[in-house]
Amino acid sequence: MNFQPNSLAARDIASLLHPYTNLKTHQEDGPFVVTRGDGIYVYDDDGKPYIEAMAGLWCTALGFGNERLVETAASAMRDLPFYHGFNGKSHPAAIELAEKLLQISPVPMSKVFFANSGSEANDTAIKLVWYINNARGRPNKKKIISRQKAYHGVTVAAASLTGLPANQRDFDIPIDGILHTDCPHYYRYGEAGESEEDFASRCADNLEQLILAEGPDTVAAFFAEPVMGAGGVLVPPASYFEKIQAILKKYDILFIVDEVICGFGRTGNMFGTQTYNLAPDMISFAKALSSAYVPISALMVSEQVYQAMVIESEKIGIFGHGYTYGGHPVACAVALETLKIYEEWDIVSHVRSISPTLQNGLRALGEHPLVGEARGVGLIGALELVRDKSTREPFAANLGIGNHVRLAAEEAGVITRNMGDTIAFAPPLIIEDKQITTILKIVNDALDETFAMIEDKNLF
Repeated sequence: MNFQPNSLAARDIASLLHPYTNLKTHQEDGPFVVTRGDGIYVYDDDGKPYIEAMAGLWCTALGFGNERLVETAASAMRDLPFYHGFNGKSHPAAIELAEKLLQISPVPMSKVFFANSGSEANDTAIKLVWYINNARGRPNKKKIISRQKAYHGVTVAAASLTGLPANQRDFDIPIDGILHTDCPHYYRYGEAGESEEDFASRCADNLEQLILAEGPDTVAAFFAEPVMGAGGVLVPPASYFEKIQAILKKYDILFIVDEVICGFGRTGNMFGTQTYNLAPDMISFAKALSSAYVPISALMVSEQVYQAMVIESEKIGIFGHGYTYGGHPVACAVALETLKIYEEWDIVSHVRSISPTLQNGLRALGEHPLVGEARGVGLIGALELVRDKSTREPFAANLGIGNHVRLAAEEAGVITRNMGDTIAFAPPLIIEDKQITTILKIVNDALDETFAMIEDKNLF
């Protein structure tokens, strides 16, 4: 494809290295350039509007162009454009935001540590697991268990937790001491005649067998997303977390809940921890914490975890961890205003009122001949595409069926995301019923168009 000299597309290709992109084909196809946003819409460089049905990357909960957040950022930058938390220093925005997060925490927590991304928050949690077990005199209790198809970030340690091949292949990860147990996707991995609860029991039994094989005195922590996002919007089967948590408690294993996608209303409660009755020792947040207007993340730790940290930092003389921009005053101010808006607008009630439109609509699309499973909760969901509905046989990956659906919807004005042949949805939480209906109609048309293409090319 030829691009006009000095066009945005040509300048992008000449200068930018894109994440999660085929770098070779990008040189030929060029970028999708977004120039502005308003509410649930974004606009490309030709001025064409699109419904952002993924809220960017699961994150722009209040949509685009919220003037309160813009003005808050401007005011905060005038007052204190930067300060840090090193050497016991602080500033009002960080203090107030930490207090607010502890107040609304789904379970009792003791302290809040600020960073800049979900990857950094989860990386910090890994380091704290090791740190506090040294403080507790358990130097061998260091292994951490994640799950296949999990997503916890892309730093070296967080990407090791992530259970997706593309995030690890040829990066020489995972690092030692990171283990993976079953992906709790009943549709894909449940056995014939096995109920959801039986499948959950098998997952829990396999986790226990892994712990016993490794040695309970060597296993320190278990990471989990309430709903697995980038792995395909995988909703846990009935009784899964109840059974998993019993195993963790039995073997004194810390439970770290990754709320980076699920937190702040996405699942129909303020936190996924509440939706699935979880009892974590640490919780990581990011994304909707500031409605993604400014980069910020947080890790909350329990009193037990904090007291162990105090012991070790006293022994060493310092808690030797932190980020230059962690707890940035502008980011904290914007996040605090975001939380105020969630409360004032009662965003959780809004999500509960409109989520049936999305969930019922997705399940109706589940009847389409291309869709094997429709799944989701609250304002997050997915359609998994299959070659054969009766056998659940997938299409060959190289056919790019999911990508074809995504591009067809995009051409018609809806931005979704495909993870292979799974089409994901996580619209801004401010979306209305009519707008959800529009998304579903356009996606249905995209499925029809893709089905016709498959039939025409005899790909069934």
